[in-house]
Amino acid sequence: MIASTVHSATSAAPPLVGMPTFRLATPADDVFVEELQALAFGPGRFARTAFRVRERFPIDKSLSLIAEIDGQAVASVWMTPISVGGIDGYLLGPLATDPAYRGRGAGKLLVKEVCRMALARGEGSFVLLVGDAPYYGPLGFAPTTLGAIQFPGPVDPKRVLLHSADETLALRLAGPIAAFGAGKRA
Repeated sequence: MIASTVHSATSAAPPLVGMPTFRLATPADDVFVEELQALAFGPGRFARTAFRVRERFPIDKSLSLIAEIDGQAVASVWMTPISVGGIDGYLLGPLATDPAYRGRGAGKLLVKEVCRMALARGEGSFVLLVGDAPYYGPLGFAPTTLGAIQFPGPVDPKRVLLHSADETLALRLAGPIAAFGAGKRA
């Protein structure tokens, strides 16, 4: 388990014991998130293609969430605003959960909530990720057309998944990953 200096957010009603809750990440969470990502992905995380996307385009800190169980920070997720083929959306990840808390719903809670929050803004039409279909499929993610979305490095095209209110977008979205708003400037 990762040691955390994170303080639990206050709410009107106390959370149910043992159930994950979520809150926005704060600067006080930076060390926890860095340690968690190192634990979850190891030193190879810097070579991942999704990391290259986040190097080019900053994460949206207002869409950075922390999951807690009984006041203990146990998982985190980030979102990076991007554009593909002139359509704005978000790249989800990394999603990381402390191994001591896996299987308790914290990661799935974060995915559901960060997707809801991002798409509710009405500024982006999709959430894209590179991940496992058996995990993300039940959360509303569908496979994209193989090779249609170009990342700044290698990815397994079978693991590129998309969540959108437009059920046809996963099959239509194509092009290189670009800056959020790129289609509006053209």
